[in-house]
Amino acid sequence: MSEFRLGDRVPNFILPTITGEQFLLESHQEIHEKSWHLIVFFQGSWSPECVRFLKQIEDHLRDFSREHVTVMAIAAENTAGLKRMADKENFTFPLLADEFLSINEAFGVYTQHREISNEGIRSFGEPACFLINHEGELLYQQKQTGPFGRACAADLLKAIRHLKSQQQSKGSAS
Repeated sequence: MSEFRLGDRVPNFILPTITGEQFLLESHQEIHEKSWHLIVFFQGSWSPECVRFLKQIEDHLRDFSREHVTVMAIAAENTAGLKRMADKENFTFPLLADEFLSINEAFGVYTQHREISNEGIRSFGEPACFLINHEGELLYQQKQTGPFGRACAADLLKAIRHLKSQQQSKGSAS
């Protein structure tokens, strides 16, 4: 499992989106060259807690945008399941399928393997959030070992504003 320290560059990745396109982090960063990026890992469309959290993110998407932060969410699930959830909940940010947990693993997201009745063993990543700057350097991370205890969208925005004010203070002190 990978461990990042603040300031480390996170790995580039490519994953399928629910629209059938390929999402390349590096290209996304180039398109949004002055933005920071919030990478949200969640268990899957089957988790009520995760869906509630993603709804919070969607409800605050305009606030993230005002802070020049883009949002993307990743689950160890196929695109069909994620698309059903996105259509039902009207999610507008990119939803990415990491069906084989390779990106979860690259980011050091905790993984569970549980027996689900009628499905056999299901593997999924636990919730995690990574905030990176426009250069791909890690500014904030929170990894969970279960579905509860993660920061809410409002707290993530507070953390973003705090980090931006710290950067501005450093910039004016130089």
